[in-house]
Order: sequence, then C-alpha cells, then structure tokens
Amino acid sequence: MATKIIRGDGCFPDDKLSFDGAPDVLWCEGNLDLLKTKGVAVIGSRKCTAYGKTVAKTIGKRLGESGVTVISGLAAGIDACGHRGCLEAGGNTIAVLGCGTDIFYPSENRELQKKIIENGLLVSEYPPGTLANAFHFPLRNRIISGLSESVVVVEAANRSGALITAEAAAEQGRDVYAVPGNITSFSSFGTNKLIRDGVNALILIDDLITDIGMKPYNNEEILNLGNDEKKVFQAICRRGEITAEDICFATNMKPSLVSGIITILEMKGLIFSSMGKIFVAKF
Repeated sequence: MATKIIRGDGCFPDDKLSFDGAPDVLWCEGNLDLLKTKGVAVIGSRKCTAYGKTVAKTIGKRLGESGVTVISGLAAGIDACGHRGCLEAGGNTIAVLGCGTDIFYPSENRELQKKIIENGLLVSEYPPGTLANAFHFPLRNRIISGLSESVVVVEAANRSGALITAEAAAEQGRDVYAVPGNITSFSSFGTNKLIRDGVNALILIDDLITDIGMKPYNNEEILNLGNDEKKVFQAICRRGEITAEDICFATNMKPSLVSGIITILEMKGLIFSSMGKIFVAKF
C-alpha cells in the first residue's frame, strides 16, 4: 500500500526536489530511506539494441554492488535493464512512475515492479489508481533527475524522452553522462549528439561512483583470478567484445586452454557470451 509523504514532513526529500515546479506530495511504496541515499539515474530508450541492454544492466550491477541507488522510470528497454542489473547485484533501486504505484505499467514489467516494491522503492506524484497517460512521463522525468546526483543516458534516439531527463538534470545542476555508441546506430544518435554538445562521455563505469564521492566495490573475484585467467579477462576488457579466436591470438594461449578459462569466467559471472562473441559482465 502506498504511503503519502508531504514536503517538510521528514521523509520527503526536500533538498533534492527543491527546483521550480517540483512536486510537494509523493506517493511511495517500499523503502522510504532510499530517498535520502546517493543515487545515479540510468535512463534510455524503450526501443534499444542488445548493446544498450548489456551496458544498462552492467552499469546497474556496478552501481548496485557499490552501494549507489539506481534510479529510473521502469519503462521497457534501458530503464528496466538498469533496475534489473541493480537488483541482481543485491543493490537498491528507485522506480519513478507516470501512474499510481498500484498500476502495473508497462504490463511486461509487472514482476520487476513487484521486486522493486520488495527490495527498493516505487515513487509517483500521482495517487493510487491513476492510470498511465502520455503527458505524465515527461513530467516524471524531472523527479528522476531530481532524486539523482547524476544522470547517465545509455541509448537515446534523436527525440527520445531520455533527452528530456538529461535536459532537466542539467537545469537542476546534476552531472550528465552519455554512453558513446555506434555512429551508424539510430539508437545512439541522441547520446552521441549529447557528447558532441559537451556532455561527459562515459568511458569508465566507476567514474559514476567516484564522481559522487563514493568508493567502487572491490570485486574479490577479479582480484583472486589466476595468471592465465587474468590474461584472458584483461584481453576481453581491452576489446569490450571479442571472439575466442582473438583471445588466443592476444594471449598466445591454446584454444583448449582459452575455452576452459572462458567457462570458468562465465561461471564466476565476470563475462558472458552472445552470438559468437564474449563480453565483460563485471568491471
């Protein structure tokens, strides 16, 4: 059941939602303490690529395991991947809705919304029972950026709603980052344009953590890798995506050995394979 909080009552994040046009009332369901934590908004297009989904989920995981609250809008695509990555890492996440907290929208994220109620926080300026309307979503974006220390746009087309959030974040004095993408990809046009116009290009995920004064989680699994495992993992990190054959060439190791190490690294959750290529899952 949603809890109504009002500006000035102690639970309301007065300091964060202090901009012109900020709501004075919020309806929340979940852990209200998350409103006082440091968070980063992970946002992007609903229609995203496999690259965008992977990046959003990886960012969500890294932020979650480092104690940074992931904030997004529970939309299909990038938003959902950011939330899921954070939850899988055991982290905290806030979903800002364009409807009442008792409305499951979009329906495909019904189970994800339930998990966020149990392990995070749902926030809306609309009372329970309010259905989703198109004009609600641009408005809720100002809350997403307001609750965040910084905002990272993973993928966005030229007229994506994520760009509205980025604009709101800049107006509110938040740091804005954009993930560089393929210049031939329609889904990366908006993010690449943000970078061209002076937004920070996100090159290292940990920059999102250190730039808000927090310390990245020290992954013991990476620190405890054997020498051959480190060589393979470092080869994958350098390329971002790579084939097993290219790993053999880069490390001068036999295919049978590389194959076994890839399996071990996948079991440890450090990498994953897709369509014949190998990607980093954790940094």
